[in-house]
Amino acid sequence: MSQSKLLLNSTKKLVLQLGSNCQVERVPIRKVPALETVVKVVDTAHNLGVIVDSHFMMSTHVTAVCRAAYFQFQQIRLITRALSVDAARTLVTAFVSCHLDYCNALLCGITDNLLQRLQSVENAAARSARYRRPAS
Repeated sequence: MSQSKLLLNSTKKLVLQLGSNCQVERVPIRKVPALETVVKVVDTAHNLGVIVDSHFMMSTHVTAVCRAAYFQFQQIRLITRALSVDAARTLVTAFVSCHLDYCNALLCGITDNLLQRLQSVENAAARSARYRRPAS
């Protein structure tokens, strides 16, 4: 690293131990020495907008996506009166494709429960694209 003039940001260093419950519990590592500092072992890590947990179950990521989606739907609903139906549909479609489709290859093989939660977000997007509150 020093030859390439690279620095290790000590505030952003994390170690994520991946494996099954049994494998992670069998090797109880909490801190890893790296250069002059000690790196903390964490249960979840953010990388390029994806939250990965130590068991690679993606439940934390799905929870975050659903929470952000419902918040955005609430924000979109506040401005629907000022938008045409086509503009509202475009806004919702852009949101869904942006949030649900981002890194969706990582979601291959997730449990039916997590898949159902993502499906409910997509259903809410379809409903909000059709719905337009009448002007009062």
